[in-house]
Amino acid sequence: MRTLLIAGNWKLNPTTVEAASALAEGVKNGLGAATDVHVAIAPPFVFLTQIDGVLSGSPIGLSGQDMYWENSGAFTGEISGPMLVDVGCTHVILGHSERRHGQGETNAQVNAKLKAALGVKLIPIVCIGETKDERLAEQTEAVLLEQLSGSLAGLSPEEMAGVVLAYEPVWAIGTGLTASPEQAQAAHAYIRGWLTQVFGEATAARVVVQYGGSVKPDNAIELLSCPDIDGALVGGAALKAADFLAIIKAGQEVTARGKS
Repeated sequence: MRTLLIAGNWKLNPTTVEAASALAEGVKNGLGAATDVHVAIAPPFVFLTQIDGVLSGSPIGLSGQDMYWENSGAFTGEISGPMLVDVGCTHVILGHSERRHGQGETNAQVNAKLKAALGVKLIPIVCIGETKDERLAEQTEAVLLEQLSGSLAGLSPEEMAGVVLAYEPVWAIGTGLTASPEQAQAAHAYIRGWLTQVFGEATAARVVVQYGGSVKPDNAIELLSCPDIDGALVGGAALKAADFLAIIKAGQEVTARGKS
């Protein structure tokens, strides 16, 4: 069984360094030294240095919410991989639907960012997923195929083994809607099958594939118990330490009992 990864994407929240520090402190204190489930949080860029200090001595990873594909240069407003590493980041989220659909980010751009992230030893969390219209049109697998093949182009099996994927159906992000365990498992099984076909069975067996999309304490165990779901990329529920810790606890329970 792959070690579950529970990651919290804070997005554009909270609005002060004091609130961000308090949230990180709450997660750190609630988790303690537990390492049976991997945990990471992704605060806004401006809080990363402060949160790195808060997390000192904790097993919690620190993640950027995005990065640029160049390491330095005349790219106003961008953040580079070396910058993220310098402020303590271990992970970076790439290709989130809010960037793909809201900012027009392409698979080629995600791929360039992914290779840059791997180049500085960050663990990339690459997001993929279909819109509501695409699911209703029964295009889920076609969309996943396009995003997987484009975003992961040119990787070796060894590089792929170090990448985390996050299946996030766009229609379930921030809407309160959640894919049923059956829907989520079917998408994850398709992703695992594609990984096997392209990178080989050994690599596919190592890749962590999270589910994201309105994950909450009351649905976490059911989702995390699915055979091919290896964790959660949590949005709204990550902004309350108690809720995020409850999702982590669900992951710990699944880990302790194993999956059938």
